[in-house]
Amino acid sequence: MTLHLYNTLTRRKESFEPLETGKVRMYCCGITAYDFCHLGHARTCIVWDTARRYLQWRGYDVNYVQNFTDIDDKILNRARREGTSMEAVSERFIDAYFEDMARLNVKEANAYPRATHTLDGIKRLVCELEQKGYAYEADGDVYYSVRRFDDYGKLSGRKLEDLQAGASGRVDVADSTEPKKKDPFDFALWKSAKPEEPSWESPWGPGRPGWHIECSAMVRDMLGETIDIHTGGSDLVFPHHENEIAQSEALTGKSLARYWLHNGMVKVDGEKMSKSLGNFTTIRDLLDRPVDPMAVRLFVLMAQYRKPVDFTDDAIASATNGWQTLKEGLLFGHNYGIQLGWQDQSATPTPSNSLQVKETIAQQFQEAVDDDLNFAGGLAVLFEVAKGLRREGNILVHQGKTETPASELEQQWRSLVELAQVLGLEEQPEEEAEVSTDGLSDGEIEALIQQRAEARKTKNFELSDRIRDDLQAQGITLIDQGGGVTTWHRN
Repeated sequence: MTLHLYNTLTRRKESFEPLETGKVRMYCCGITAYDFCHLGHARTCIVWDTARRYLQWRGYDVNYVQNFTDIDDKILNRARREGTSMEAVSERFIDAYFEDMARLNVKEANAYPRATHTLDGIKRLVCELEQKGYAYEADGDVYYSVRRFDDYGKLSGRKLEDLQAGASGRVDVADSTEPKKKDPFDFALWKSAKPEEPSWESPWGPGRPGWHIECSAMVRDMLGETIDIHTGGSDLVFPHHENEIAQSEALTGKSLARYWLHNGMVKVDGEKMSKSLGNFTTIRDLLDRPVDPMAVRLFVLMAQYRKPVDFTDDAIASATNGWQTLKEGLLFGHNYGIQLGWQDQSATPTPSNSLQVKETIAQQFQEAVDDDLNFAGGLAVLFEVAKGLRREGNILVHQGKTETPASELEQQWRSLVELAQVLGLEEQPEEEAEVSTDGLSDGEIEALIQQRAEARKTKNFELSDRIRDDLQAQGITLIDQGGGVTTWHRN
């Protein structure tokens, strides 16, 4: 089976072929650290974390890099409002990022380069662009000459004459008529120092980098001139990723990335998320409602990653119900493994071990996800397995045996756990307390069941029934089976 990815650059699905056999170099544009992460960040991070997990499950060695922008007008504005420094603001929200992502079970990247840690690479890249005639200096600022790059617009599909300076709110110059520029379409690579702003020495005088040049420098420093996969939100296609291509490819003459992948935006009740509309939701606010982090992850993965997704109360409620179904399936082995005679129901398999996954389940899962990261299709396979295990668990509780052989159920459960982990969906059993909330330990329950069995042997049915009823009142159900065997479970 072949993995196919939709390439924004070519506007079609293509079979995935890495530059180096068995290895993937992958870069994701990360956050600007000036505020807490919101639902849009959650979608971006969950989608590309899951893509990375899937590539690893498919056997690739993935070098995954995600940057932090830690110098930016928004960071500086917040620092002014709070009477603190750029460093303090960025450190605070980078720390918050890691806290939020840990709750969503987003694995850490292999590296997190920062703009302020990449200044040498940034300045070197700007110098090379200037030497090749793609950049020019103007009173301490350095601009990229867009018209010099013939392929400008190839990623977004926009024609130069249709472009508007200032698009997306992140072009470095808000006024397209600024006299320093030779052309209103040009964008800043280096900004001259302003009073009371942090700055660094450079060949053009003190200043700081523009936004777009950061990622070009980080990709080159961390992963090389050409990488396999470049990802980010669809709002970055223009101008950020378009400008990355112009900067990098003007120097190397090589493709910056072979595959450009972009996730769709998040809407809230059909509207764009914004603070002015009062529908701006941070990850931590959502999880503190509380909403189960795995339900949030499931909500993201149930949608086609390239399309917009609408966050509503009904949608998160549906995801919560869906997670409950998967959760019951994931806990099946922990709840019933001993009763079914499994050798080791406590060991949780991981995607990296040699566990033999039930071939048909894994094949169906891979066939779905291989089609442009169709996580929803993969989830459909897992839901069927989880529902089947839940049904067998109910039969076991009420009839004392299952319809499916125990060995096959074990294989299904281990397949479910492994493939759910590929999607970052995990659940561990709560630590069993030695004494339950009603004061009865497992050993005490077993002793009462033995006492009841002795009472039944001597035909003391009054005592037998009283023990059964007392246990039932404390949430413990007894199931009498053939041969005088009695099993039990907590309700």
